[in-house]
Amino acid sequence: MKKLTRKEILAMFKEEVLPYVKEQYEKDGRVDHIARREAFNNFTDSLFKDGMITEKTYNEYNPF
Repeated sequence: MKKLTRKEILAMFKEEVLPYVKEQYEKDGRVDHIARREAFNNFTDSLFKDGMITEKTYNEYNPF
């Protein structure tokens, strides 16, 4: 199975997870960096457990 690239991971996160984070934690219009980082960590954890990303990417990549 081909592993996802960082660009693909971020695109998936922005499409699938970020709207929920904004709805739940950013109603006041202020970016909640902690909520975004936690959501991204949870997202990449599931990708890693499903074998979709490498351990290196899982451990080293978080754009938030």
